[in-house]
Amino acid sequence: MTADAVRAYGARATEYADLLGHEDAVAAPDRELVLRWAAERSGPVVDVGCGPGHWTDLLRRQGADVEGIDPTPQMLDLARERFPACRFRAGRLEDLGVPDGSLAGVLAWFSLIHTPPDEVPAALASVARALRPGGSTLVGFFTGDGVEPFDHAVTTAHRWPVDELTARLAEAGLVVRETHARTDPGVRPQGAIVADRAA
Repeated sequence: MTADAVRAYGARATEYADLLGHEDAVAAPDRELVLRWAAERSGPVVDVGCGPGHWTDLLRRQGADVEGIDPTPQMLDLARERFPACRFRAGRLEDLGVPDGSLAGVLAWFSLIHTPPDEVPAALASVARALRPGGSTLVGFFTGDGVEPFDHAVTTAHRWPVDELTARLAEAGLVVRETHARTDPGVRPQGAIVADRAA
């Protein structure tokens, strides 16, 4: 995430959290996918770009050994206030702040959307390094016909075709296991990819 995006989210952190940072705002298919993925993880998981912390809390309540990280101080303050039983710290996709090969999972749920496309390979390489053999990442994102910017409510974001982001994950050394795409009424088309580090 760029410094401009961090500032933009900081300025609207409370608004964002009130609108989207709670379990009721989570679409049922997203919840099912994320919780199924998390249930398969045995070991530490990082929820990167955790925002106000609602996904971190969902994973914790399912029994995951999860830590939420985010580069926006205002989001972390809200997350700690709302979910005091969870662990949160400053961090970003490009630097997860963990030893190489230490994580069972990295949830990157719409965490890449504000990363400039030419910086996405380095971010995915960071994820691949952090995963232990057999570890997995779940990436959520907005889909489109090409890699292109659009006017997100907070700051500029990017759409990715599923096959393009699949290729970037493979180039980072990860094995793509699942891809998903759907369009819900009134919501931008979105995708999700599960990719593993080879055991």
